[in-house]
Amino acid sequence: QVQLVESGGGLVQPGGSLRLSCVASGSIRRIDDMGWYRQAPGEEREMVAGISSGGRTKYGDSVKGRFTISRDNAKKTAYLQMNSLKPEDTAVYYCKAEIYVLGRGTRDYWGQGTQVTVSS
Repeated sequence: QVQLVESGGGLVQPGGSLRLSCVASGSIRRIDDMGWYRQAPGEEREMVAGISSGGRTKYGDSVKGRFTISRDNAKKTAYLQMNSLKPEDTAVYYCKAEIYVLGRGTRDYWGQGTQVTVSS
């Protein structure tokens, strides 16, 4: 059984910062790409940031220069540092990881999501 658990969401004022964490656990042999996605009410889920196992990163246009993704492979954890938050960043943030499980191959796993609300 593989699980991804996000944490770090909450309520923050515009211009503030939050740091999200995503911890993977279970019968994991290898984690490839990890990423953060978000979904606002009535909107489609969108990619926020991604990071390869080697540390190569990519970002959605709306968060470039404000958000930073990182990972600690030893801890099986990905992070999303969010600065200069705007009300339009309000959404449920989900972690996704490509995980290889012995005997099951590689597939995408998703966390349960963490709410981020940016409001004064």
